[in-house]
Amino acid sequence: MSDVNERNQKIIEEFRANEGRVGGYFEGKSLLLLHTKGAKSGQERINPVACVRDGERLVVIASKGGAPTNPDWFYNIRANPLVSIEIGTEKFQAQADVAEEPERSRLYEKMVDMMPGFDDYRRKTTRKIPVIVLTPVK
Repeated sequence: MSDVNERNQKIIEEFRANEGRVGGYFEGKSLLLLHTKGAKSGQERINPVACVRDGERLVVIASKGGAPTNPDWFYNIRANPLVSIEIGTEKFQAQADVAEEPERSRLYEKMVDMMPGFDDYRRKTTRKIPVIVLTPVK
């Protein structure tokens, strides 16, 4: 298991043991568990991701810490946009859509307001970091 996978697994376990609350970098922040279907493998993948609310919707950022490439989960939602979400003690399905301008910039700023580190991520890369809107499926 890679270091990233090990770290993510520990966050997932802490999240589930504490009704969606975790310590460390994410302490006091909104975090969700994003369940995607692998674009190539078809296997379920679970990633802890910072989120911000926008009305009924949740917003996540495919920042990968400002890396030059998108995170793998971004390609999974492009291939299979129906995802499952765990937030707090809730579990539900959502439709994942990539935000377009000007909504993309507005939502990115909402995340920066909550977690200023996201401002650094966009400075570290030349790519336009995708913003994903998760709309609950009723």
